[in-house]
Amino acid sequence: MIAEPILEGLSHPDALAVLRAAARAGAESPLTRLNLAIAEDQAGCPARARRLLRDLATLLPEWDEPPLRLGQSLRAAGQAEAAAAAYDQALERNPNRPEALIARAALHLAAGETDAATGKLLRCCGVAPDRAEAWDLLGLTFRRAGELALAETAFAEASRHEPHRLDYALRRAEAAQDAGTGEAELARLDLCLSADPTNPVPHAARGVLLHRAGRGPEAIEALEAAAALAPENAAIARLLAGLLARSPRVQEAAAALARAIALDPDDPRLQNDHAAVLMRMHRHAEARALLQGLLDRFGPDANVLCNLANATVNLGHQEAAEALARQAIALAPDTPLPHRTLANILPYRAGATAAALLDTLAATAARLPRPASMGSAESPRAAASDRPLRLGLLSGTLKTHPVGWLTVAGFETLDRAEFAVICLSQNSAPATGNDPIAQRFRARADDWIEIDALDDAALASRARALGIDILIDLGGYGDAGRMAACTHRLAPVQIKWVGMQTHSTGLPEMDWILTDRWETPPGFEALYTERLLRLTDGYVCYSPPPYAPDVAPLPALAAGHVTFGCFNNLAKITPPAIAAWAEILRRVPGARLVLKTHQLADPPTAAALVAAIAAHGISPERIETRAGSGHRAFLAQYNEIDIVLDPFPYSGGLTTCEALWMGVPTVTLPGEIFASRHSASHLSNAGLAGWVAPDLAGYTARAVAAAGDLPGLAALRAGLRAQVKASPLCDAPRFGRSLATGLRMAWRAWCDTGAERP
Repeated sequence: MIAEPILEGLSHPDALAVLRAAARAGAESPLTRLNLAIAEDQAGCPARARRLLRDLATLLPEWDEPPLRLGQSLRAAGQAEAAAAAYDQALERNPNRPEALIARAALHLAAGETDAATGKLLRCCGVAPDRAEAWDLLGLTFRRAGELALAETAFAEASRHEPHRLDYALRRAEAAQDAGTGEAELARLDLCLSADPTNPVPHAARGVLLHRAGRGPEAIEALEAAAALAPENAAIARLLAGLLARSPRVQEAAAALARAIALDPDDPRLQNDHAAVLMRMHRHAEARALLQGLLDRFGPDANVLCNLANATVNLGHQEAAEALARQAIALAPDTPLPHRTLANILPYRAGATAAALLDTLAATAARLPRPASMGSAESPRAAASDRPLRLGLLSGTLKTHPVGWLTVAGFETLDRAEFAVICLSQNSAPATGNDPIAQRFRARADDWIEIDALDDAALASRARALGIDILIDLGGYGDAGRMAACTHRLAPVQIKWVGMQTHSTGLPEMDWILTDRWETPPGFEALYTERLLRLTDGYVCYSPPPYAPDVAPLPALAAGHVTFGCFNNLAKITPPAIAAWAEILRRVPGARLVLKTHQLADPPTAAALVAAIAAHGISPERIETRAGSGHRAFLAQYNEIDIVLDPFPYSGGLTTCEALWMGVPTVTLPGEIFASRHSASHLSNAGLAGWVAPDLAGYTARAVAAAGDLPGLAALRAGLRAQVKASPLCDAPRFGRSLATGLRMAWRAWCDTGAERP
């Protein structure tokens, strides 16, 4: 007997009033008392409801309804143990009651008792085979037990009974992929759509499967179809927004997230993703406000704090960003993300030491998941030291990106007979089309493997199957980095190069870091967990863009004043750098300072930066802020700059190479950490070591002296592109020989150890 607490035509309060009146009038029928108990529970009086239910259970020891309802009340209140006892009592009275079997199985599953849960669910599916929720819960139980094929079968039954239930279909799709039958499930879903093309559920399930298979664009297309058919379905909107948020299609992602948030404004994950997408669009001030609102509304959350820390450092507030990252660590000390966030912030932080950064990087590496056991990453040792080698490039940025500009020429000039190149690429689908750097990587690659669908273990297995001898990581701890995969040891020798190469990785499984004598002078060895693989010249080779404008004459000659510039990320502009720049402007009367970066498109952010400099006694009229622009326009604006002032402690990297190519020298102040020495390396490699300052006073003095020698500055500018082009910084064949020698040395060192790697 199943009772409903709402009397026909009456609201809950009215029904409760009627039932209470009936009880006071002496109505003693079991059904009336049961309905009263249910109504009391729904009205927020659980103690009264449970007393009535216990009395009924005692009065009628054969009736299963009172203990069942008591179990539901207790379970809703989070009293799992008491609820389990009530459900057990209901099942003693009626062993085949589906609701009791399902609810008790759910409690078994929550407690990790998969065998007990399986037994009750199999019984339920036997006595009530049309109960889709029982099949669904059975699928969850099988999946928890590692019975993937059985899980798929159970989810299939749930979907068969309720083909329009999205959650059942999605779980079936996930189970099929896990069981290795994803392609078969895709074919089945295609047949479903042929029969019922307007059902959004198969479209959404296809999207999930395609995403799991690494077919991102097709997955998004499938979910877009589902969203068009069910525009008010919050779950589908959430899935589509999540996929777009992790794709290169940031404008579409922002729009999809806005739609999903409108449908489900109380989901903090959507808003966190929205903030992350805003940061990718360089709208850091908006992201920061959104994330702070999330914390105010929902309370502390480590993921939100990490995103807020990233937004904050990108607005130039390094100390505040560090504090936020440390709050995240306090909330989730055993997870890698907060430590990684701190490790990525500290290189920007004035006063951060190499030792402190190394400790943070080691803490990050220590928290990466590691396999309990793994297959061998060894290569045959027979004639190993001199045989041709297979290089694996692990990266999501084998395209027009700083990683691409600074590495592609080195790989292109490696002897194909000596080095095969296998690109383990992610985020490169759809085809890179007209991207010139991507085309160069593809032309050099002996094999190109899309790894989006591979988890760390699968990636390691694939890398070993490919016979990779040396793995070169080009992602580091960046958002697209796969440093965790390197804990599986993808190759006998693993090397870190470029791509979030701020310092050491702190990773015991990373054998070498590719560097040079300027990035890591003698004596720096103790600041790294890797061995230092110093190349003969610089550690990168710059590929200048063919569309770079011609170098214009020194602008100071026509303007009548010197123009200093810094086109670096706002995250790099620290209070000590601002103070040094103000001092330079004081000592060079009439000089101007141009600051250009994406963040300065936000007027309040730009005004705050100008105010910070003006606070040192510099007239705001002497400071110009500019937003980001296309690359050619970006380069062209160097024709308005006489001298670049490098930020510190995080120096320019690619921006310094670009300034040099445009005829503009950079004054730099290197420190201990790798990220602070990029410009020192590039300048020294290009024959401009005199622009590398020994200390803060020397930094200021070098800028002032250069500004006072316009003829010398003009002469340098006129010949600088030719000088850079002829230097090792842009000499690809020379760099390729140096790179080949370094890689061969690392390989021989591994061969010579004779020790098996873990």
